[in-house]
Amino acid sequence: MAGEGDRRARPEVERRSRILGGWRSGEGRSVTVALGSTLVFVIVIAIVIRSSPGWDEVKSTFFDWDVFKDSMPEIASAFKLNVKIFCIAEVFILVFALIVAVLRSLPGPVFFPLRALAIVYADFFRGVPTILVISLLGFGAPALQLNGVPTSVTFWGIVSLVLVYTAYVSEVYRAGIESVHPSQEAAARSLGLTRGQTLRFVILPQAVRRVIPPLLNDFIGLQKDTALVGTLGAVEAFNQAAIDTSATFNYTPYVAAALLFVAITIPLARFTDWLIARDRRRRQAAGVAA
Repeated sequence: MAGEGDRRARPEVERRSRILGGWRSGEGRSVTVALGSTLVFVIVIAIVIRSSPGWDEVKSTFFDWDVFKDSMPEIASAFKLNVKIFCIAEVFILVFALIVAVLRSLPGPVFFPLRALAIVYADFFRGVPTILVISLLGFGAPALQLNGVPTSVTFWGIVSLVLVYTAYVSEVYRAGIESVHPSQEAAARSLGLTRGQTLRFVILPQAVRRVIPPLLNDFIGLQKDTALVGTLGAVEAFNQAAIDTSATFNYTPYVAAALLFVAITIPLARFTDWLIARDRRRRQAAGVAA
């Protein structure tokens, strides 16, 4: 009987191996073709650019190595302010956005005013451009000259980014909360947990775990938008690049600043892709096990 079972199982295993082997080989050919076509495209674009009549002027204006070496230390030092703004704003955004999302998900007519307030807040700050919020708060709040109100442009830049990105991230949290099946709440309530305990110990842990990749995408955008604080006069990387450009009449400092932002955002983007792929594999494994 055991031998007969092995003979039955062997064709199935071989069939799966052939399917997987064909898929892998097909995928390898697709990747090779994609890489080859991309390489050819890049080479053609490079040839066209280098053979254009104005390439020498563009090269000296945007890609001057001497200007790059001279401006990079100052821009890198100013970039520390961008990182500082990003780290401080991110902490407050994670907390405030979760509060807004929870308020918006509260059921019942008793919590209608809180839900309405959360909806108005999210709609307003998602509708107003970030640079306008930064300009209005950065120039308007210090002009009030109220006692105890900070006048630091960096402070108001952080406040502006927190207000805007809290609105965006709260929607990400809300999507995660709503993705948790209602049976999870029903099961928790049947075990004697209160609504608050159910939200804290059952719903939010699942919701937050599901929305980590889109949260990282929002924070990639936040890292780039820290450059908008420079419109208030804060000397961050973009503003320092503008100062160096004005002094040298050369745009290479902007390229140096761009490289610093890319050096931060690309690792975050790849980490996000890795998290998405891991979550997909986990769900596929759970589906197979079920």
